[in-house]
Formats: sequence, structure tokens, C-alpha cells
Amino acid sequence: MHSSKQQFLSEIIAARLRSVEETRARVPLGQIQQEAEKRTERRDFIGPLSARGVNIIAEMKKASPSKGVLREDYQPEAIARSYEQAGAAALSVLTEESYFQGSLDHLRMARAATELPVLRKDFILDGYQVYEAIAAGADALLLIVAALDPRKLNYLTRLCRNLKIEPLVEVHSEDELETALQAEAMLIGVNNRHLKTFEVSLATSLRLIDRIPRDCVAVSESGISSGLEVARMKEAGFSAVLVGEQFMRAPDPGRELEAMLAGAHEESVRPQGRAATEK
Repeated sequence: MHSSKQQFLSEIIAARLRSVEETRARVPLGQIQQEAEKRTERRDFIGPLSARGVNIIAEMKKASPSKGVLREDYQPEAIARSYEQAGAAALSVLTEESYFQGSLDHLRMARAATELPVLRKDFILDGYQVYEAIAAGADALLLIVAALDPRKLNYLTRLCRNLKIEPLVEVHSEDELETALQAEAMLIGVNNRHLKTFEVSLATSLRLIDRIPRDCVAVSESGISSGLEVARMKEAGFSAVLVGEQFMRAPDPGRELEAMLAGAHEESVRPQGRAATEK
């Protein structure tokens, strides 16, 4: 029943690999490595996610493969500034062109407009893209276990660390979490949206959190749409949540983030049935 959706991941990976080869033909690896090496400054990505309280990575994306265009009036600088003013811990910027209508320019614009650390959200499949992310100003990038074999995941994780950025390693299942931990991931994202079916369930995060070691920073991603859900993830043991669609569909993304943070704070000070788990 989900066969067409299940083909999506392999289709987007094939498209991304083609796109990397096209870019590499225009801008050779040596040139992009030089550009990456010129950049000396990094913004701490893990620190703000580990802070006490409610930490939201606010995502910017114009479109998604499952929902189409989310925001016609997509202005990266204005959105980034509104997120910063509202209290985002960090930004996530979609840079994949074909399916999400993103670009590395959106990342550059968002970072230049704020003081927040910025995650490059994309299908990172090749070392070239890591250098490209550094050169564009990314302070972290996404590595999706479902899109990489374990050897490539290990290689890309080490490359990120050598270049002084931390990968957010994304998992959907117990097996993928095990692979992430074998790659020594320190920042682990649990995606509540199954990449092969697009079904979303917060139960994925709640099921996997107890298997994530306490010295890792755990992030719950996708499907979070209210302060109550943010507080629930925090109480379960997540250091941060990543939210995009809810903000992108709102008339004012920053105001929507503000409301979600306020709702999460309200919920977290309300007496709970049990003490919040320490993380």
C-alpha cells in the first residue's frame, strides 16, 4: 500500500547523488575544501540544546515531499530573526532543492541574520557535502542512518568532528539507534516521521528514549505541534525538539514558536503524575 512512498527515500538519494556530482563538476572538491578551511568560527550547537528548560530547534523549509509548498512567502532572513526573537535554541534550514525547494543560500541568509547556531538539514551522502556545509556556514548537519551504510556513517561522523562541527544523527528504530551509537554519535535525533511511509507517531520517540545513553543529547523531531507535546518530550528525557511544519504553516512563525514555548513552560510547571525524568 505504501510502495510509492517507500520508493521515495531511494529516489531522493539517487537524485541527491546526481546533484552532488553535478556540483562537484562545477566546483571541484579542492576548491570547496579551501573555502571550508577559510572559515574559522563555529557557533556551539550542542550547548544551547543541553541547557535547562525547553529547547526548540526551529526549522525553516519552504516545501516538503508529503505536503507540497508549506509557505509561499518564504523569507529566510525574516523567519530566522523572528525565531531568534521568540527564543529558539537553534535553527534548522532545509537545503535540498528538488523536493524541499531549499538551498545553501537560505542557510547563509538565516545565519547572517541571527546569532543562532544553524543545522544544515539535507540528505548528506558524501564528504563533499560536509565541506560544502562548512563553507556555507553550517554549525551542524544532519546524517540520516536510513540513508547511509554504517561505514559511510562512521566516515561522515568522523569528518564532521575533524572539521569541528557535530552531526545530528537521525534514527527511526532500535536497529538504527544501535548503528548510530556504534558510530559514536553524541547528538541523536529520533524522527517521528517514518521516511518510508510518512506516517508520524510520537510513540517512536517515547519508545526509543530509554535506549539513548544519558551522555548523549537526544532530540525529538517531527510531528510536534503543541506546547503540551513539547513538555511531554522534555519530561520523557529529550533535551530538545525540532519543529518545522507547525511554524511554516502559521501566519507568523515567530509568534507560533513563542506560543509553543509558553505552552510548554506552563505544562512543565504543572504538577505531574510522576517526577520529570532527569536527563
